[in-house]
Amino acid sequence: MKQVLFAVVVAVSVPALAQTPNSRVNPLLSPSTLPFQAPVFDRITDADFQPAIEEGMTRQLAEVDAIANDAAPPTFANTIEAMERTGVLLRRVMAIFNALTDANTNPALQKVEAEEAPKLASHDDEIYLNAKLFARVKAIYDRRNTLALDPEAKRLVELYYRDFVRSGALLNDADKTTLRALNREESTLATEYRTRRLAGNNAAAVVVDDRAQLDGLSEADIAAAAEAARTRGLAGKWVLTLQNTTQQPALADLRNRDLRKRLHDAASARGRGTGPNSTEATIARLAQVRAQQARLLGFPSFAAFALDDQMAKTPANALKLMNDLVPPAAAKAREEAARMQKLIDQEGGGFMLAPWDWQFYAERVRKADYDLDEREVRPYFELTRVLQDGVFFAATRLYGITFTERHDIPVYHPDVRVWEVRDSDGTPLGLFYGDFFSRPTKAGGGWTNSFIRQSTLLGTKTLTGNNVNITKPAPGQPALLTSGEVRTMFHEFGHALHALFSTVRYPRSNAIVRDFVEFPSQLNEQWAFDPAVFANYAKHYQTGAPMPAALVEKIRKARTFNQGFATTENVAASLLDLAWHALPADAPGQSVSAFEADALMRFHVDVPQVPPRYHSTYFSHIWSNGYSARYYSYLWTEVLDDDAYDWFMEHGGMTRANGDRYRSMILSRAGRQDFAELYRAFRGRDPQVGPLLRERGLDANKGTKTN
Repeated sequence: MKQVLFAVVVAVSVPALAQTPNSRVNPLLSPSTLPFQAPVFDRITDADFQPAIEEGMTRQLAEVDAIANDAAPPTFANTIEAMERTGVLLRRVMAIFNALTDANTNPALQKVEAEEAPKLASHDDEIYLNAKLFARVKAIYDRRNTLALDPEAKRLVELYYRDFVRSGALLNDADKTTLRALNREESTLATEYRTRRLAGNNAAAVVVDDRAQLDGLSEADIAAAAEAARTRGLAGKWVLTLQNTTQQPALADLRNRDLRKRLHDAASARGRGTGPNSTEATIARLAQVRAQQARLLGFPSFAAFALDDQMAKTPANALKLMNDLVPPAAAKAREEAARMQKLIDQEGGGFMLAPWDWQFYAERVRKADYDLDEREVRPYFELTRVLQDGVFFAATRLYGITFTERHDIPVYHPDVRVWEVRDSDGTPLGLFYGDFFSRPTKAGGGWTNSFIRQSTLLGTKTLTGNNVNITKPAPGQPALLTSGEVRTMFHEFGHALHALFSTVRYPRSNAIVRDFVEFPSQLNEQWAFDPAVFANYAKHYQTGAPMPAALVEKIRKARTFNQGFATTENVAASLLDLAWHALPADAPGQSVSAFEADALMRFHVDVPQVPPRYHSTYFSHIWSNGYSARYYSYLWTEVLDDDAYDWFMEHGGMTRANGDRYRSMILSRAGRQDFAELYRAFRGRDPQVGPLLRERGLDANKGTKTN
């Protein structure tokens, strides 16, 4: 529920924690002296975090109290700008801590996380529910039109006022007390969810005793499964680890239908039941707590609260896009299912297509209809080549930036790599960290984090990192990607570019609303299959030969293949998210399975063979990753992405001129102005949904409209 003060680096006058003569100095208590103030991962230990977090909270509250109790009349400089300078230690420590708990956690860090989460929630309340501080913020807000502020400063005032109000600053004392308790409970529940979900994901990995059952997987994939088993103390067996989504990559290749079902069922059952890794009670209570928070703040539901400051503004607007996509998506998914069933029947399968069959028979249909087999493609998508000759190449072509790998910057895991990024004139932009392989200590999916955010006020540059979960190959084997993983690499780097190109003065201006933040990342996906970029990286990992033109043409023709499935599973997850967060504050605790089934049926996305991309129990985006009631953002921003891509194509495609215009009008501006205005200025009009339907091969006239 809390907003975040985005201060990063600033000198403070509060003394550091006392150190005894023989004690070790906590490296988190002082800014790093490494280039770009990179974290000193070679010196930081797990035991450093808790005292540093506690000290960070103490320092920030002292800084905030000094502002709130300033005898001078409130001004932009002594209140708003002063607030931007608070919290240096806490922000630095939490950026590092959160990165580790996402990417390389352990029981010690999880213990710190559980103990500190409610304290951090209370800490935020101490700031946003400080009546004296809010009075100063409100005094400036009320005079904002007469203060001769530049546009970014004026917007900053408005953001601060909104943050305080949305955090309960206008509530009476009794309601503030209630809100504080709910905020602590929410943070505790979200932390509990994260711990259980990760443990459940690891526990649900499928162990295979007989190599013959793995028929269909490549030798490299089988070797990776053997290596995963070895690391778990199961030498002589094979382990299929799980990605965070419902569907799993191996389902496309496994010929053994029983094993496909085992794998699919293991993925779908995560978090269910009453065992130690069950998340059912946790998420049912989280939904209640959020609804109660929203009611206190004057909203009928958490969804209404969550969308009030987004581009969509209201749940009704988000629902309209989702509902408009349901008929054409579901209609195409049913067509795809019928085509697969026909193939099953022709082969004498004797069964009806089930969710665990979809990916396998989708690949069979793709081969039959397009003569395209994903296994033919993967040898041309080697990880390092995709990154350097694809992702980095596209960024250089569009923006002129360059990348130099650095081996002198400490990292938090041996798999992590670091690059220095420089602008076309040689000016340093910051550091980029790449963490590409899955491991038991790492959350699923893909995400981008920043250790430090750019700010001219604080004199800081960006340190950002991409995390994805590619199965680590056995030693000596190449990491060969699927087409989807190639897209993920480009997607996450779009987030990194957004951070690296920021040119804001105030740290708070770096905050981007959820239904805009995915726009740059999804637009960056478009360059993955741009002919010039594709030709530069799609080369055979053994021979270096470019992908044959005939195979490239097959990929192009199959561009909209399986988009009925992909769109339906995405829409289903988005609608499920909105359903959970539309619950009123007085709703009883929900039975997770019954609630989910009812919601999917009510929204007409209960296509039996197409389960949601995430079932409720392992839907991390909405329970612990900040997308609560806003998972629709991926499709919302895809409208922007496809519409903006049309602009590029209308103006000559992938040119430096187009890249520089997009960078200056979108990427560099971060959150300096309203996001709808930002897009409108770039495009010359509001976005249109037509390009999205075309890109996904959907027919807007198919299906029956639903309400």
